[in-house]
Amino acid sequence: MLERIFFIIVTLITIYLAFKYYKKVFLAINLGKGAFPSDHKKARRLQMLRIAFGQKKMFKRWIPGVLHFFIYTAFLFTQIELLEMIIDGVAGTHRILRQLLGPIYLLVVGSIEVLSVLALIGTSIFLIRRNILNLSRFHKPEMKGWPFRDANLILLGEILLISGLFMMNGSEVILDAEAPFFPFSTYFGPICFAGLSDGTLHILHSAGWWLHMLVVYGFILYLPFSKHLHILFAFPNTYYAPLAPASEMENMPEIADEVKSMLGLIEDSGEMSEDIPEFGVKDIFDLPKTTLLAAYTCTECGRCTDQCPANITGKKLSPRKIMMDIRDRADQVATNILHGQYLHDQEESKPLSQRYDDGKSLHDFISAEEIFACTTCMACVEACPVLIRPLQPILELRRYHILTLAAGPNDWLPMFTSLENNGAVWQMSESRLAWTQD
Repeated sequence: MLERIFFIIVTLITIYLAFKYYKKVFLAINLGKGAFPSDHKKARRLQMLRIAFGQKKMFKRWIPGVLHFFIYTAFLFTQIELLEMIIDGVAGTHRILRQLLGPIYLLVVGSIEVLSVLALIGTSIFLIRRNILNLSRFHKPEMKGWPFRDANLILLGEILLISGLFMMNGSEVILDAEAPFFPFSTYFGPICFAGLSDGTLHILHSAGWWLHMLVVYGFILYLPFSKHLHILFAFPNTYYAPLAPASEMENMPEIADEVKSMLGLIEDSGEMSEDIPEFGVKDIFDLPKTTLLAAYTCTECGRCTDQCPANITGKKLSPRKIMMDIRDRADQVATNILHGQYLHDQEESKPLSQRYDDGKSLHDFISAEEIFACTTCMACVEACPVLIRPLQPILELRRYHILTLAAGPNDWLPMFTSLENNGAVWQMSESRLAWTQD
């Protein structure tokens, strides 16, 4: 009875803290502008099924793709056993789903154990790849310190999860003559735990159960601070990801309307605004919500940076770092808002972008050198396994530098001058349209 009460208390504390932590994440995402798209629902569902559920883009590199598939599939199937363990912990029952599912239950728990072994293999190889083989994409400058430790902590946590599961199953095989058939524990349980007293086996069974549950609860509370939030956000991110071709760049409505007016395609209202418009992105408030969701979805796998020609040739740009910086800035602003800091106007009817000012912007995280190194080749967009498009914020940050700050690389100034005078990026002695006069 005391164990049940303790479990219920731990569960309630986890729910309370999870609500608090995830509330900040959702606040950070909703700091962006616009709304999430609601069009083409069927196409979006198919896109999510292919990319998030089907892991389609992961298999472009088949070795990590297969290993990740082991872990991903084990994660999905283990949720059934997790649900059962929570019900058992609250109700004081033992394997309650066995009574409800009948013969199917044996197939479920057997599949979970097989997948857990495969996940253990995948996790071990991922640890070796990161820490012994030292793959270069895991050791870029932005991965120093916490990001590198974060990946290792999750992988070690997965090993603890699986260890608790096998400890529980292996001891149960010896204790209970009617225990389900486990493909591995049925054979290895007696080998590992042979000769132990029933009291010790009960302790091992309880310890395995609690180890698995506490690591799960720890994961739930840890995810909002980790890159592994993608195990939840990959699904909405692939659903809301743009359906347009990756090479399609968005026009700026203000400039598009001005050009149309000059060409007589639309009527000029004649109204002049006294405010000087700002183009591009200054801070996270200027980014779409979908981009902020993508930043929190980033797996930090580094495939984008690994394929970036600018990064390969030694330039400072790293598409992965761009997304990490956006997430860090959004998290910083959300934390300050929740603590009531830097809100210079308490008028809640005004948008947060007008009320919040901490003297910083996204450009304090991302330098001009980075964004002007981008060649817009789309390699990062093509490489991302969860449909993140780092190019979109890079272009918007660049537009802010050029159009709002009138800044940019000195090498680009002749091009802008020629474009303004001749309508072409090349320096010519006469207008590009001169041939139309004959």
